[in-house]
Amino acid sequence: MDYDFSQTEINIEQGTLVVTPPLFEFDNFTVVAKVLLQRLDATLIDQEPSADLQQWLIDFEGCQLLLKAEYYTASMWLELLTLNDIESLIFIQQLLSHY
Repeated sequence: MDYDFSQTEINIEQGTLVVTPPLFEFDNFTVVAKVLLQRLDATLIDQEPSADLQQWLIDFEGCQLLLKAEYYTASMWLELLTLNDIESLIFIQQLLSHY
């Protein structure tokens, strides 16, 4: 399935990028997240699933980020581990806007 990640919302102060595709369902996070990682050519380092919050540690061109999804808000976002990598988050937003 092809997911639309082009509608994003960045928060530079918090170092987050909301990338929730339309009609996102928390129960399908693994499938959607794998598509996103493929699209970004990013790699999965570690994952921590729970009943209402999924957290994946990923690597994007040497920058480590958290890919998170929350059940209650039905949202998915990328979160920087350090605000020093904000350029990578901006680049990801630009990259996803072209799909």
